Amino acid sequence: MAVSLDQKQNYRKLAVKIFTILVGLTCYAIGTALFVLPTDMIAAGTTGLALLAEHYWGISLSGFVAVFNVLMFLLGLIELGKEFALSTLIATFYYPFALDQAIRVVGDHVFTEDPMLCAVFAGLMIGFSLGIVIKAGASTGGMDIPPLVLKKRVGIPVSVSMYAFDFVILLTQLTFRDKEKILYGLIMVMIYTVVLDKVLMMGARQMQVKIVSGQYERISALIQEKLDRGVTLLYIEGGHSGQPSKAVLTVVSPRELARLNSLVTEVDENAFMIISQVGEVHGRGFTLMKKYT
Repeated sequence: MAVSLDQKQNYRKLAVKIFTILVGLTCYAIGTALFVLPTDMIAAGTTGLALLAEHYWGISLSGFVAVFNVLMFLLGLIELGKEFALSTLIATFYYPFALDQAIRVVGDHVFTEDPMLCAVFAGLMIGFSLGIVIKAGASTGGMDIPPLVLKKRVGIPVSVSMYAFDFVILLTQLTFRDKEKILYGLIMVMIYTVVLDKVLMMGARQMQVKIVSGQYERISALIQEKLDRGVTLLYIEGGHSGQPSKAVLTVVSPRELARLNSLVTEVDENAFMIISQVGEVHGRGFTLMKKYT
């Protein structure tokens, strides 16, 4: 039976998604093997909770992690959907394998014994890894899932809630772990939170442009024709002249900004342009396919 073009595109998207998740988890495992395990860095997330449970209630580390991950998986299935749960299931099984292989490859080789360098580079690699896994629509499981649920329910940024959870988990270990290692752990968490936020926003930031010109009709037509971007006309009134007019509002990618500026100045070199960066844009040409290519 012939496969339709839409099916081929869906298969291609799925393959890219799975590949991205595997790359992210592999990077996570390498960062852990190189910089976290050799220095016995204090753990946050699910492992940090497991250490608390083991210390205060005598619950085995592996048992707590297994039960907690199952509960979080069910939470993700209910709140975030089957596709998310299945991709997270891939991460749940692949990460332990990747970590085991990374530990074998690294062996006794240590890049650095400086705990500050380990905290910095662990934060960079973990933040990058978490970012591309979450951006691909999955998670590494465990404590990665509550921030995603909070993002969906109340709009709290993933990086903010993840930092808050990890910060509290690390602080609760002050009573029974080396306090200096706790501080290094906090540095690692702060770094990977910043990197995670940057990766999640990568490619999402766009440029909002307002154009004030008497040639607004011609400018609007050129933007739609040459850039294939949507345009909104805003009713305005000149502060000095008091004359009614219209301003052109559009959103373009950063690399399209120079071309837009060129189009506008060709029509009206005295046009007034206000350019600002926006954090996220939804709609055709951004989160939906452009109508024309």
